[in-house]
Amino acid sequence: MLERIESDGLAHYSYLIGDGDQAVVIDPRRDVEHYIEIAEREGMTITDIFETHRNEDYVIGSYELHTGTGAKIWHTEKELDYGYGKLVKEGQRWRVGRLTLEAVHTPGHTLGSLSYLLYDLDGEPWIIFTGDALFAGDVGRVDFYGKERLREMASKLYDSIFSKILPLGDGVIICPAHGAGSACGESIADREWTTVGIEKERNPKLQVVDRDEFIKKVAFMREYPPYFAKMEEMNLQGTPSEPLRLRRMNPAEFEEEAKRSIILDTRDELGFGAAHVPDALSIWLNGVPSYAGWFLQYDKPIILVSQDVSRAVTYLKRIGYDNVVGSLSGGMLAWHSSGRMSCSVNTITVQSFCRQLDSGKEAWILDVRGAGELKESGEIEGADHIHITNIPKDKDKIPKDKDIYIFCGSGLRSMIAASLLKREGWSELNVILGGIEGWTSTKCPLE
Repeated sequence: MLERIESDGLAHYSYLIGDGDQAVVIDPRRDVEHYIEIAEREGMTITDIFETHRNEDYVIGSYELHTGTGAKIWHTEKELDYGYGKLVKEGQRWRVGRLTLEAVHTPGHTLGSLSYLLYDLDGEPWIIFTGDALFAGDVGRVDFYGKERLREMASKLYDSIFSKILPLGDGVIICPAHGAGSACGESIADREWTTVGIEKERNPKLQVVDRDEFIKKVAFMREYPPYFAKMEEMNLQGTPSEPLRLRRMNPAEFEEEAKRSIILDTRDELGFGAAHVPDALSIWLNGVPSYAGWFLQYDKPIILVSQDVSRAVTYLKRIGYDNVVGSLSGGMLAWHSSGRMSCSVNTITVQSFCRQLDSGKEAWILDVRGAGELKESGEIEGADHIHITNIPKDKDKIPKDKDIYIFCGSGLRSMIAASLLKREGWSELNVILGGIEGWTSTKCPLE
């Protein structure tokens, strides 16, 4: 049995492998009940937990799964001071029922990165769990040790892929730790399953003649989300998660708690734009795993305005936010019914905005899309570009005495930007609803 468990928003893949009455898990997420339920359903006992590397983008669930099952934890980075588990040696093997799992040292993403090779009943290589070494259509980032070690780490990754993974055979299945949309790869393909042969043929990073060409393709610094450092710390400690005792607060209690907490509103951009609690931060629910780590603090309580509090809490716990203390009972309806003031953000469709521009309206356009999106879809002539994650540090580049029109690919990230700026005193904010496909302005055309 092989089951892949995907974590929404993080594009994280973990795997449960089982045969007979035995199962093992690779790179579990923090909410581990699903693994235990699957094993119990299949009549299996989880005996071992494997980590491919110290993860940066989510809290590993090894400690929680060990607590719930008694399974042994195996991790990879011998130069790090882990507070739990046992170190893996290259070539070490484990039995999983009739199957065999072998550790393969594949450094590059990190120094101690490991892949795990599963052999079939005939003893032939069958599936390799590559962690962050090799993805569908991409390879792992190599910048975590700084600019001065980029070439070194890229060279190690080249050896890992070309000397250890690709020679296994074109039919070997590749099971990476992430899919499309992950912050751990630059351009992971939206291929749910892949093989060595498919990657040799289609992966752009592997279409190279030698080591130097590979290094040129992968050795560059990338954005480092601030929450990565917290993830690294927690993933060394094996931090257990305690059950949260959330308070369902009435408007008066919520207003009082807001004096010392961050308000996170996970409704969609239209709901938030129409009305929200003053000083709230907008991150739509499915965007919480990707963006909360950029804008939320770990040392300050979080209170929620959400239509799905349970899912919001799960998403936050996966990236280490154990400081959620409560939610607004009854939502914005209760808030308004209590007579309390709310704030709003003006919204306008992309088509209407383009017509206004062409009729002579003056507007300061803030485009919060990323560099890759600008290159692929085109830039708006005259727009100012500040990536959504850079808004807090670059906000002083945005004028307060002009009408600001914020553009992304849909309006979701634009509302994050609007909420950040509104909290800092900007008032004339307008979120453009709709993506680049609807852009028709002749005054400010796409370049």
